[in-house]
Amino acid sequence: MPNSIWLYRIFDVADEINLNKVEELLAHTKPTSRLRLSRLPLRAVHIPNPPVTVELGEDVVAVGGRPLQVRFAGKIYDLGVISLVMHVLIPPHFGYEEIRDLAVFLDENQQAAREINAIFEGKLKEITGILSAAMVRPGTRNAEEDYTLFFFQEWREEWDPVPLLLADPDPVSPQVRKETLQHTFSYGPGDMAIITWASALVYDAAGSQDIPDLLEFALTQLVELRYYDKLLSEEMGKMYDDIEEAERATQLRRLGYYRHIMNRLMELVVDINEILERIQNSIKVTEDVYYARVYGAALSVFRTRAWVESIERKLSVIMQNYTMLSNRVINQQSTLLEAAIVLLFALEILLTLANIAH
Repeated sequence: MPNSIWLYRIFDVADEINLNKVEELLAHTKPTSRLRLSRLPLRAVHIPNPPVTVELGEDVVAVGGRPLQVRFAGKIYDLGVISLVMHVLIPPHFGYEEIRDLAVFLDENQQAAREINAIFEGKLKEITGILSAAMVRPGTRNAEEDYTLFFFQEWREEWDPVPLLLADPDPVSPQVRKETLQHTFSYGPGDMAIITWASALVYDAAGSQDIPDLLEFALTQLVELRYYDKLLSEEMGKMYDDIEEAERATQLRRLGYYRHIMNRLMELVVDINEILERIQNSIKVTEDVYYARVYGAALSVFRTRAWVESIERKLSVIMQNYTMLSNRVINQQSTLLEAAIVLLFALEILLTLANIAH
């Protein structure tokens, strides 16, 4: 692929997507394939269920008054995520300043952003309409991520990556430059990868797209973790409301409320733990040090570990509440049992007295 700017939109659209079904649904309409990193043997990167890659056509889009050719592609992940990317092809005659100005325009121009978002929404609606039968509990999740990646097969040593990554043509301080470039990687003279929170720059003279694919995997995990962190926050709020409501009920009804809350909490904990394991195991880079460093840096930059820890903390709070409710149920059952025993003794005494009276 020639020099290009990749605009990503990554959406969480379902609990799960059946990728075998996806391939069946797309077989006669769009070119598809399963993801495989081109430079590594299969054992070097373990992907239990590789996403389905689908070509979504080409178009010409006016960007900053210039008609530019764009190519659309997508990946469907079994985690319930659809990743869409618009490859904005940079004309061969563009120099560095024109590439920089294009990057700034795409980042700052609100009208262009609205038009591009509308294009992505149309593509998402199209692909989800086709794949609805392959989705498990589809729905609007309000969980999405956007990202920009600059992909170069031709890169000149005198070009400055910082204005591209920051979408800012103005000079920056040495500190900002150092922070922007701190996650820079290179395996040989013909490649380079720079990762930041909102953008990345990848130079690969051979045109390999392995690094963008690894970054996309990390972004997919980020979207999923953000969604389930938000879901747990909402469930915790509901949990406290339900406990408060149970406290207002009579003692006998309270036990039923507690059991209902406990069953729901345990189901939630089991589901989230299973999903968390699937997210973290969706890809493992095992035998390539360079790719492992790049992928690890992406997880660090995207603060994936912080989201995992947030989810684990909320699961811990939920389990503490489960234990508290369990103890309350046991205590109330013991109290009721003791009361029942006392009543039986009292009844036996009354019956004995009644027999004596007769």
